[in-house]
Amino acid sequence: MNQEVTAYIENLPKWQSDISSILRNLVLETIPEAEERIQYKKPHFLKNGHYAAVISPSKDAIAFMIMNANGIEFPKTFDGPAERKWVKLREGDSPDLPLLSELLKQASGTL
Repeated sequence: MNQEVTAYIENLPKWQSDISSILRNLVLETIPEAEERIQYKKPHFLKNGHYAAVISPSKDAIAFMIMNANGIEFPKTFDGPAERKWVKLREGDSPDLPLLSELLKQASGTL
């Protein structure tokens, strides 16, 4: 695990840190070979040098972005253009981990 990413997540407000840690673990379990780093001031996860996922905190939410999303059927709760989709998680939300893992697996499968 990248220490810079760990420090970034630990310095978020508690609820954002908790959700970000869950999402980080999900990415690393779904894509064991993922490389993680801080880029553009937020955690990015790469597979074979290509962006696979991003955790993007804002004031009232954590956006979890799945890259390389072209041609994948996403639920209506996701926003974004065809090539990248995101879901916003707010304080008190519980991410649907099986769904996110499956979507991430599909999206990263061709990277």
